Amino acid sequence: MFSTIGYYICVPFAWILRAFYTLTGSYGWALILFTLVVKLVLLPFQLKSKKSMLRMNQFQPKMREIQEKYKNNQQKMNEELQLLYAQEGINPMSGCLWSFLPFPIIIALYSIIRQPLSRFMLLPADVIEQVRSIASGLGYTVAESGRQAFFEEIQLARFINDNFASFSGIDGLIRMDYNFLGLDLTVIPTDVWKQILTGGWPVIGLVLIPVISAALSFFQSKVAMTGNGQKADDPAARSNRMMMYMMPLMSLWIGFTLPAALGVYWIANSVFQIIQDVILNKKFTAQMKFEESEKERAKREARVAKMMAAREQQRQYQEQMNRGKKPQQQQKKQAQKSEKKGASTSEAGRVGDRPYARGRSYDPEHYGE
Repeated sequence: MFSTIGYYICVPFAWILRAFYTLTGSYGWALILFTLVVKLVLLPFQLKSKKSMLRMNQFQPKMREIQEKYKNNQQKMNEELQLLYAQEGINPMSGCLWSFLPFPIIIALYSIIRQPLSRFMLLPADVIEQVRSIASGLGYTVAESGRQAFFEEIQLARFINDNFASFSGIDGLIRMDYNFLGLDLTVIPTDVWKQILTGGWPVIGLVLIPVISAALSFFQSKVAMTGNGQKADDPAARSNRMMMYMMPLMSLWIGFTLPAALGVYWIANSVFQIIQDVILNKKFTAQMKFEESEKERAKREARVAKMMAAREQQRQYQEQMNRGKKPQQQQKKQAQKSEKKGASTSEAGRVGDRPYARGRSYDPEHYGE
């Protein structure tokens, strides 16, 4: 079941690689062009992932503030972080999700490289057996077990290339030339590295492939993490540093233990990824600065509008006071004052020309007269 699924996964990749090999006649250039096409196909998905990752890096200070504020309340911390992600429109998982995408591609490509007859040329099993029979008749020794049997189709493809005229009657068979820049891309570097002092460029070049791929993988990780705004003690920063060292080591292992063609793919993938990251970092950093300035401008305009609305409300209130509310309040106060004063004593207290001489408390019967 899994072999069948793997076969159908390999079919589109094999078709692309075969088309470029037919176009260029070089297995190495076909791998490079294949890598470029895969990067272009995946670019729309990586654009969103890259922007989300950069936005997440931009809000690292806010995230640290939340983590510090709620360090004793994990549930509240998670709620506040989720709220921040929702408000800013970021996905914490999208940034690292696409970094694992090369692995299924490299697994499929490895299958295509290891089995050129069944995966690259897509020949059925009976045709491959017919090819083996013809090759055996020409002196080819079929490996029965061990490592040679595991990479038997590569060896058979090289034998067919050297004796292609004898296989001309088989439909779908392609003459495979694995030489690229003077290197045999079917060779595994660990098989020849001991000959580095005597083997010349064909061996030196094969040993350099995994070294170059590891160095480029490290540089790619550095470029991808540029300006992430993370502190050294952040868990995310520690995880990124671990990935920064693990990926080159994995690239080094892949380059040394598998056919050199995979190392060429890994080098091309790293080069294209570095170029992509440099361009996208610059593009999205400028875009986010613009969006942030627009956001701040919108906030300022909202504050100004709120202030002007408050002023207008105050002005309308003042106009209402001037038109009617203030005189009514004054009349009410005067009426209350008059009630407190009571009746006028100007006549009751008059003595000659003095209207208040007797005062309000004057009582002519006070002494019973």
